[in-house]
Amino acid sequence: MLLLIPLFPLVGFLVNAFVGRRLPKTVSGWTACLAMFASLVAAAAAAWQIFSAPVEARLVEQTVYTWIASGDFEIPLTLRLDPLGTVMALVVTGIGFLIHVYSLAYMHEETEREYARYFSYMNLFAFFMLVLVLGANFLVMFVGWEGVGLCSYLLIGFWFKKQSANDAGKKAFVVNRVGDFAFIVGMMLLFREFGTLDFREVALHAATLSPEVSFGLISLTTLLFFIGATGKSAQIPLYVWLPDAMEGPTPVSALIHAATMVTAGVYMIGRNAELFSLAPDTLQIVAVVGVVTALFAGTIGLVQNDIKRVLAYSTVSQLGFMFLAMGVGAFSAGIFHLYTHAFFKALMFLGSGAVIHALHGEQDMRRMGGLRRALPITYWTFLAGALAIVGFPLLSGFFSKDEILFRTFYGGHELLWTIGALTSLLTAIYMFRLVYMTFHGEPRYEVAGAHGHDAHGHAHGAHLHDAPPSMAIPLVLLAVGSILAGYVGVPHALGGHNRIETFLEPSFHPAAHARVLTLGPGEGGEFTVAHGTETAADEAGHAAASHTAADAHAAEEAKTRLELTLMSVSVLIALAGIGIATFFFLRRPDRAAAMAASMPGLHRLLLNKYYVDEAYDAAIVRPVQRLSEDVLWKGVDVRVVDGAVNGAGSLVSGTASLLRLLQTGSVRAYAAWLFVGVLALVGYYLVW
Repeated sequence: MLLLIPLFPLVGFLVNAFVGRRLPKTVSGWTACLAMFASLVAAAAAAWQIFSAPVEARLVEQTVYTWIASGDFEIPLTLRLDPLGTVMALVVTGIGFLIHVYSLAYMHEETEREYARYFSYMNLFAFFMLVLVLGANFLVMFVGWEGVGLCSYLLIGFWFKKQSANDAGKKAFVVNRVGDFAFIVGMMLLFREFGTLDFREVALHAATLSPEVSFGLISLTTLLFFIGATGKSAQIPLYVWLPDAMEGPTPVSALIHAATMVTAGVYMIGRNAELFSLAPDTLQIVAVVGVVTALFAGTIGLVQNDIKRVLAYSTVSQLGFMFLAMGVGAFSAGIFHLYTHAFFKALMFLGSGAVIHALHGEQDMRRMGGLRRALPITYWTFLAGALAIVGFPLLSGFFSKDEILFRTFYGGHELLWTIGALTSLLTAIYMFRLVYMTFHGEPRYEVAGAHGHDAHGHAHGAHLHDAPPSMAIPLVLLAVGSILAGYVGVPHALGGHNRIETFLEPSFHPAAHARVLTLGPGEGGEFTVAHGTETAADEAGHAAASHTAADAHAAEEAKTRLELTLMSVSVLIALAGIGIATFFFLRRPDRAAAMAASMPGLHRLLLNKYYVDEAYDAAIVRPVQRLSEDVLWKGVDVRVVDGAVNGAGSLVSGTASLLRLLQTGSVRAYAAWLFVGVLALVGYYLVW
């Protein structure tokens, strides 16, 4: 059953890759969708086994074959499903299936050949992501890790006749290779330290060690893994590929941002929580990089005008929250936010795709507006996603993002909490700026072929069409998920039990649960009670226990009060952000324009994304280009390599030109040379 989860998308890829171009678009499209649905069913069946098993038995493993065997080094192709893998597999297959269905209508204008190519890439993307999350060791994960990088290159550059799409695909590929190099070195160091690459064995070894008091080998190893994660999950300094990835089709953006590639780095740290717990210095770096990235991307998102780029920077920012959770040790909170984020980010990307589809490719929000009445399904579902991401009360993002902020503050990271709270305010502002500029206000768009315009030459919304059923149904289902997905993690402060935290905990610290299971009677597993007369010492012990219980109860009440207070602050921040956006971008948009004009330098800085791309171009791209052209090509290749080859040819040619003078074809000349030779030989012997 476990092997079937990634196998179905692989079969869908093979069908569309080899025969899809000769099939009708309906057949190739539904082949890919049915492959994802079959994978979802297999994942749900496996998940049911996990859910229904006792905590100590929530582990399913399948070894397909021994992949590498060399001396003591052995790597089996093993798939393993535990609570963390269950959540990830359901996210990839569930969200992925909805995105595939949405694509049926969104990509309908492509030819049969391109349609089949698109769906083959999408199935391949899902296959590699499932290998990544189900792999039982680092090398199997790395196959999926590299595979999703390949598929992102193929899908971002899907419209390869556009130079911008080609450049964006190459940029994503190259930037991720930087992070992947660090990941490979980290694997080598890990094997040197533990002698294994199996996740569970590494966790069991790590549980026997104490956290490093200074930056040591484990800190270096985990830092290298985190550098790999910054590439896949678009964190500073390797985040620059993700905004440019918008050049691909919009469903591709939804798949990358919600269910597959960008979540890989967060998942990798969660999978190795026991190992990262030994490296507090690395965790501090993870938390700081995460929260700084969240704030950095949030400020850029405030002024972007491309609807998909706003969502892209939103993804970078939300991933920063997830890494903040990982860095402060709140691993379950990070995965919880990954899970809820998959719903509302997929929803908003697909909603933006419906807008772009209705406006025949228009992505600039300055040429939208007034779409609320023309696209009601798109508007209301998109609004649900926007409310969820800003943390509106009782929606999914409210539970998951507040859990991260609470765990950050409760862990003593007040400064990081302050930056995270400020980022939450920015999130509410730029997300509702997007909502108001796109769906509210006066129409600023024109629809090709529309009849009847208003006094300003704008097309009336009646000429637009909302999402067709294959696009609308995924939007509605994702909107429902954006509202309800967070209820698996209702905190204790609100009367819940945070079930997802309880469910995921064995995956983060498997060794601790293994130790509990092996405890014997009287060692903490089963309790034995001795009956008899209580002594004074017994009475003192009971009194101490009662005192301890009272202290624990008081501490729990204080924790609950703190959580409710921080939750109230988060709600006020979200409402304040929505209010600011309402004033500046709905009620008084002239004030927003005036504010931008009053600070042209800051506005230009944010609009140009802090000129980071330009800095990378000046500091890295151009020097490498000059080194490649002037030194390696014109210097080494042309002068040294080509010079040596051409020089050898010239030497042979020149020598041959001299030697061929001896071949004149004249018998008298040959006789004369023979006579000269005889004289030379005779002279030689006479002299000596």
